[in-house]
Amino acid sequence: MSKFQFPESIRSRPVYGTLQAHPGKSHLMIADSEGAEAILDLAQRKNGLMVNSHIIFIPKGTDFGKSLQALNPAQYYEGPSYPAALTRIQRVLADAAMGLQIYLSGTEGLMGQAQNEAMKAGYDHTAIQTEHRGSVARRMQCVHCKGITEDVIMDPFQCIHCGLNLFVRDHYSRRLAAYQAVCIDAEDPGNVPPSVELYS
Repeated sequence: MSKFQFPESIRSRPVYGTLQAHPGKSHLMIADSEGAEAILDLAQRKNGLMVNSHIIFIPKGTDFGKSLQALNPAQYYEGPSYPAALTRIQRVLADAAMGLQIYLSGTEGLMGQAQNEAMKAGYDHTAIQTEHRGSVARRMQCVHCKGITEDVIMDPFQCIHCGLNLFVRDHYSRRLAAYQAVCIDAEDPGNVPPSVELYS
C-alpha cells in the first residue's frame, strides 16, 4: 500500500482521510501517481459512480492510466504535469453545475494546488475530499524570497531560488498550497545540521 500515517502536528497542517462516494450530479477526481489507487478503491466500493465522473490523472512515472480508463469514466484526461492539467481543471470547475463532488488523491503538492483552485472557484475546503497516497515530499515556500520548491524530501534543504538553507516546518498555507520554510542558519551562518529524510 502507498498510504502513510502522518504524525500529529500543529493545526495548520492538513489532515487527510479516505475518499468516500457522496451523492452528486457529477464527480471530479484529480490524482497523481499512487493517488490512482484511491480512485480505484473508491470505484470498487461504489458501483455506478464512474458514469458521471471526470478523472484527471498525472502519472508521474506510474502505470495506473489503463486501470483508470478501464473504469469507463464519463471523461478521462491524462497529463504530463500539474501545470499541463491546470487549464482543464480550471475549466471543469468554472463550468460545473451545483452538486459537483470533488475528490483529490496522491501527493500533498497535487492535492494542495487542486484544492486551492477549487476554493478560487467558490468551493469550501471542508467539502473537498482528500486522500494521501505515495510520496511524502512537500511543496515548500521560502518565506524570505517567496520562491516555491517542489518535492522537498530532505530537511533542511537549500532554496532553489535564493540559496538559503531552509528548515522544513509544518506551518501550511492553504492560500499558497505550500508549507513555509525559514532560514535555519540566520543567526549563525554556516551552522547547518546534516539533512535527513522527512519522517525518518
